Amino acid sequence: MSRRSDGEGSIRKRPDGRYEVRISIDKKFNGGQPKRISRYADTEEEAVRILHELSYMKAKQPKFFDQVTLSEWLRISLEIYMKNSLKQSTYISYVGYIKNHLDPALGNIPIQQLTPRMLQEFYNYKYEVEKLSPKTIVNLNLFLHRALSFALGEGYIALNPAEAVNLPRGQKPQIEILTRDEQARLIQASYRHRYGVFVRLVLFTGLRLGELLGLRWDDVDFRAGMLNVSRTLNRLNKIHPVSGEAATEIVLQTPKSDNSVRSIPLLQQVLRDLQNWRGVQQSDKSSNPNYADSGMIVTNPLGRHIEPRTFKDYYNQILELAGLRHFTFHALRHTFASRAMEQGMDAKTLSVILGHYSVAFTMDTYTHVLDCHKKEAMGIMEELFDMDGAGEENRYPIIVAQNPEGMLFSAPDFPGIEYETQDFQDGLRFMSEQIEESVLTMPMPPMATPVGAVNVLPGQAVVFAG
Repeated sequence: MSRRSDGEGSIRKRPDGRYEVRISIDKKFNGGQPKRISRYADTEEEAVRILHELSYMKAKQPKFFDQVTLSEWLRISLEIYMKNSLKQSTYISYVGYIKNHLDPALGNIPIQQLTPRMLQEFYNYKYEVEKLSPKTIVNLNLFLHRALSFALGEGYIALNPAEAVNLPRGQKPQIEILTRDEQARLIQASYRHRYGVFVRLVLFTGLRLGELLGLRWDDVDFRAGMLNVSRTLNRLNKIHPVSGEAATEIVLQTPKSDNSVRSIPLLQQVLRDLQNWRGVQQSDKSSNPNYADSGMIVTNPLGRHIEPRTFKDYYNQILELAGLRHFTFHALRHTFASRAMEQGMDAKTLSVILGHYSVAFTMDTYTHVLDCHKKEAMGIMEELFDMDGAGEENRYPIIVAQNPEGMLFSAPDFPGIEYETQDFQDGLRFMSEQIEESVLTMPMPPMATPVGAVNVLPGQAVVFAG
């Protein structure tokens, strides 16, 4: 017999080959003896379906919910309200949260007696004593909040205690980025490895590993030069529906969020790389009678997909060829994003290319690049100040405004004189010559506006000529 947790029912295989499904109704809720229901099925799959139906019927029965424990309600809400809307990986994570964290500490507490203070003390202990990461604690509360919101909607509790807690933030993790020299060395080494083409692809697109491994040839539009990202390949945990035993399996599924489904423009060199790789696949196919054309882009010599841990081994080989220390594969994605911002790509465009859920997340993740940009911009502005001549009289002020095209020079005392250029010295020379010529030809040249009286807007600076 395959048993589940208390109250969840059981499935056993009979001597005649059929399956018996058993579940107790009203146990722990009315103080009386539980009523047992049995059903029969010809297959294991049918038995699992029947057990789910009986569990749903049990959940919908009137009960004294002041006696329903948190453990019982978490399982009811997970199986009845959430299961069909969750990715398998998320479902497995929630099962683990119940078993490893919530059951031992809070499982026996009736849901109506659960308070924000209980949860706060629970989270504090997990963070301070057990050293659980802030991200895990946030995910724990997210699951608990969702489960209890269903109880709130059914009228079993008056307030959701998971709303009134303060969660630890922790320190922001440092991201790994290859320097320009390290990036160049990695690209050079990638040409000496069968799968180096995909290292280059990630460096120029920012793909996640699962997104890379899930690519199919019909995702590439060679004519338009676009790559469509719509699936991801990962090895995920799973739980056998009858035995409850944990295992893993390769799963091809939709990306982690709606924003992760996206189109990415490809550089011409990347398109040529992909065309060349197509030739490698054709060579594999012609030389091996066991080749299976799966339509996948990242394949082994037999045409089959490559799972993440195997591809990471290939990636580590390329790092060794480049003579580089170990970088996580995700560092390639961070490197792409950092290079893109360094070259002037705006945060919104980058956010779309990366498949982030918000521009704010992109900017927060790559603050280090923005800080560098700010320092460079301030360095340029510093060059525009002439402190030695700031107090001199009869020197005409020149306003310098920086814009995307370069620098715009203007003279408040000579409205007709303007000049736009990308070279500061060229702009200053031109303005000085024009002002000098105007002063010599005008019958009554204007008095120079004092520096303190010049209206300077943010992003502008003042220099002097004369």
